[in-house]
Amino acid sequence: ETTNIPLIALGLKETKEVDFSAPFKDFIMEHYNEDGRTFEEEIADLMDLRQASRTPSRNEAGVELLAKYYSHLPLIENRFFSPTHQTGIFFTWYDSFTGVPVCQQNLTLEKASVVFNMAALYSQIGTRSDRQTIVGLGEAISSFQKAAGMLSHLKETFTHTPSYDMSPAMVGMLIRLMIAQAQECIFEKIALPGILNKFNSLIKMAQEAVKVSEIYDQVHQSMIQMPIKDNVPSFWSIMSLVKTNHYRAIAHHFLASALLDHELGPNDDEDQQEKALSQVYDQLPEGCSPLDILKNKDERERIGKAHFRRAISGHEEALRNYGLCQHLDKLKVLQEILEASHRRSLNKYSDYENEEEFPDYFEAPDIISKTEHKAEMELPASTKVKVIDFFQRLGPLSVFSAKQKWTAPRKIHICAEDRDLGFTLKGEAPVQVVSLDPLSQAAADGLKEGDYIVAVGDTDTKWMGVSDMMRLLKDVDEEGIELQVVSIIDNSPTMPTKSATFSGNLPKTYSMICLAYNDEEKPLKARKVSKKSSFLSWGLKNKTKSASTLSLPTADQSGALPWNKPVPTFPSSSSYNNDSAFH
Repeated sequence: ETTNIPLIALGLKETKEVDFSAPFKDFIMEHYNEDGRTFEEEIADLMDLRQASRTPSRNEAGVELLAKYYSHLPLIENRFFSPTHQTGIFFTWYDSFTGVPVCQQNLTLEKASVVFNMAALYSQIGTRSDRQTIVGLGEAISSFQKAAGMLSHLKETFTHTPSYDMSPAMVGMLIRLMIAQAQECIFEKIALPGILNKFNSLIKMAQEAVKVSEIYDQVHQSMIQMPIKDNVPSFWSIMSLVKTNHYRAIAHHFLASALLDHELGPNDDEDQQEKALSQVYDQLPEGCSPLDILKNKDERERIGKAHFRRAISGHEEALRNYGLCQHLDKLKVLQEILEASHRRSLNKYSDYENEEEFPDYFEAPDIISKTEHKAEMELPASTKVKVIDFFQRLGPLSVFSAKQKWTAPRKIHICAEDRDLGFTLKGEAPVQVVSLDPLSQAAADGLKEGDYIVAVGDTDTKWMGVSDMMRLLKDVDEEGIELQVVSIIDNSPTMPTKSATFSGNLPKTYSMICLAYNDEEKPLKARKVSKKSSFLSWGLKNKTKSASTLSLPTADQSGALPWNKPVPTFPSSSSYNNDSAFH
């Protein structure tokens, strides 16, 4: 009544210190073409946040700290971790059970480990809660449900994490453990004000206790599976088995008390008790009905004593399990609770035991679990913390990310000619040049279509939209103003272009041009049939090959020329078949 059964808390994953300074400065210089030294303060702030997240406080403030760092990681990933470029930063984390280190150069392990530690913190908050108060039990229930929610998020989001403590099998077991502990706290919260010594109240508590026992049995079955069995502390498995037997024994004690202490009286609601008892058993003893048990004193006493015997054997099994683990010997409070529960069932059974009666070997049927408050996973709102990007000076992340490499800023002098700057803009932030007058001063000074304007004079414009930019440029006069623009460097490899060169008194050309020819002039042995490229459409007419390709300039009988360029000199027309033609 004054103590609670101990609960299990997850340990935090540990990690090595990471130095972002040199790699990030180099990346900013190489990728964004800016001086990385000007971002020393932002890099230091990031490193301080990570260092603090290695040793968070065991409360909500610690969870918020981890959530803040976790929210920064996608921003950092998009800024600095390119799919085609390694930063040279290694993230090392240790398995929380075995201590085996795992190292990766991407942020997947980092993000998964932070989520695991958030779940571990919630489990620690739950175990530290004062479970002798309603408020404390409510905090414990919420904490364990949030721990389960964070673990579920880890399992669904990071499916191939190399650390075994975050494998799907291990995380699935940990989720069940957190739910079991939340359900145990729900049972304690119901029992804390006191259990009414009434038939329906005792029936309710019996089914609540069975619910806790069932979930712990599932946890135990998960823990004894390989390879989980070799990676979790052995006392975890023993503890889950102890609680499985303990809460099942408590359920049989409550049901026995309901049957033996509360005979059906004239003022009792017969229908209500019959309904309650019918929902307790999945299968009644042969020849019995709920109403028969309620009205028949002998039958009621026979089944009630059978439940006491199962309660006693369950408590004895729990004590035997407890004695198997040396680690549990340190938990004297657990031993005291198990022994007190065992004595209570023995004393209660002795009140109804008659030495003159023949031994009854009837075994009480199993009890169906039922709860009014089922423990469920809860994803904390703290996982969605709004943070300010440390490196927002680099510009909007949608444009200035690790996916795109940038040229160094170029200075362009622009001036208005009849209030026309010679180009148009588009985009939210930053604005982009989309239409450029090739004869304008801006074009002459090197402005290109597709350039992004990052500064006007001394004003940084990376975060300016079109409307703000136009207000900034509306007063530009004939003397003009200086812009700074950057362009995306195309990192994609250029595809080799197919080409063909034709000679023989023909000017060399790199267009895919095929000339019609007559091969009948060649000797029969010298004639060859060769396959042409699939994109050429070949036909056969009067045994003459022809191709439909690009048009070539030809002499016009009327004297008019299709081009204003000199007509190239072609070989004599006698070398070609008269039936052939260019198309």
